Amino acid sequence: MNKKILVTGATGYIGSHTLVDLIEQGYEAVSLDNESNSSKDVLDAVKEITGYRCPHHTVDLCDYNDTREVFLQHGEIKGIIHFAALKAVGESVGQPLRYYENNLVSLLNILKLSQEFNVEAFVFSSSCTVYGDVSTSPVDENTPWQEAASPYGQTKQMGEKIIENVIPTTNIKAINLRYFNPAGAHPCGLIGESPRNAPQNLVPVITETAIGKRKDMTVFGDDYSTRDGSCIRDYIHVCDLAHAHTLALDYIFSKKQNKPVEVFNLGIGDGLSVLEIIRTFEEVTGESLNYRIGPRRPGDVVAIFSNYEKAKKELGWSPQYNVKDIMKTAWIWEKNRQKLLNI
Repeated sequence: MNKKILVTGATGYIGSHTLVDLIEQGYEAVSLDNESNSSKDVLDAVKEITGYRCPHHTVDLCDYNDTREVFLQHGEIKGIIHFAALKAVGESVGQPLRYYENNLVSLLNILKLSQEFNVEAFVFSSSCTVYGDVSTSPVDENTPWQEAASPYGQTKQMGEKIIENVIPTTNIKAINLRYFNPAGAHPCGLIGESPRNAPQNLVPVITETAIGKRKDMTVFGDDYSTRDGSCIRDYIHVCDLAHAHTLALDYIFSKKQNKPVEVFNLGIGDGLSVLEIIRTFEEVTGESLNYRIGPRRPGDVVAIFSNYEKAKKELGWSPQYNVKDIMKTAWIWEKNRQKLLNI
């Protein structure tokens, strides 16, 4: 094992896939999660894939003292990947105070402790929602921000600003990774998206509908100014996204990063509409989806997709999976997940 990396939100969807990638690339991963929307049981699958059992801490990052105990217990933590946050756009519109408190207090606490315990590398889970409702795509890292369309998006904008202000006053190097829409599952079918609460992301809603867990699904709006009236997004495979976090740490530890804070977009670089994603799923799996058209959902951006050339040039990162791979692996995972739930 190499340097010790603390992963917050580690038992969640992206966190668990990143644990796998970190371990496979020789890092020593430490898992932390309050398990409000995930389960530490996923660590059994991580061990099955990698052969390594991550030490785990059930801790709420908003509790400063409990979080500090993790640092005291583990000694030299060289890097942090900070996933832990509430993330549902629609829910954030109805519960803004909860989102501001959870997402920002947890970030402030982990930054304070990173400085106190001489952490070298800090990778922040940001989002394309920081760009707001842009008028054109693709967007690159220099695209001006618009007003965020939801409190969730605003917490990501604020989070990046906090990091930009705090990190230059420390000896830490930070990278903000702006994800587009993570989807799919590990090809082995042992881990995937499995939240405790009802998922609101499109792909797990599709797979739950196809397997019969939901009787139907709703497409939120077909009257947007897009090619078929539904929202357009950039879908990135979760394993590609996970590997980008490892590369971000490599970039910092190899002293390639000169600025205190760098920013990278992570997406496939193309946009697909909700209706196109549905048709792709049906094509790949042979399953027919029962869906209906509903009203627009508050907080949704009309269309956004990425330019990821900076990540390709500086991190050496590029997507290895396409949208059909996303749908295929998501469906394999959903079928395996239902078997596990029925045992």
